[in-house]
Amino acid sequence: MPARSAGVLAFRRTADGLEVLLVHPGGPFWRHKDAGAWSIPKGEFGAGEAAETVARREFAEELGTALTVPLVPLGEIKQRGGKVVEAFAAETDLDAGGITSNAFELEWPPRSGRLQRFPEVDRAAWFDLAEARVRINPAQAALLDRLVAIGGG
Repeated sequence: MPARSAGVLAFRRTADGLEVLLVHPGGPFWRHKDAGAWSIPKGEFGAGEAAETVARREFAEELGTALTVPLVPLGEIKQRGGKVVEAFAAETDLDAGGITSNAFELEWPPRSGRLQRFPEVDRAAWFDLAEARVRINPAQAALLDRLVAIGGG
């Protein structure tokens, strides 16, 4: 069975139009990657968890902000490698420069025997839809279309 995740495509309306919040994964593998590397905040299901519960938890863990607004289902997408992501839209606003992400440990450099801590998300940013399409994981781009289709844009 493929891995399952749930996440939130946060959006806000500005004088210049719709913007979406994307996060950049932390750690050495992603350090120099940009186009196609950004994502919605998301994480894997625990045993018996509901998708909305997972989406809210992961948003809080990756951004350091609890999400209290209603979530609107955007459906599922399948990423390369088979992971299924169930997504929700949420209209909200937050300071992307002030996020605080949880961390993970990784042996780095490889085979060095040294464990280092890295943030799960090293930065977040608001993007207009055109720029978001360049930055987001290609499999997640369909979520941008779905947001527009439900009236987010």
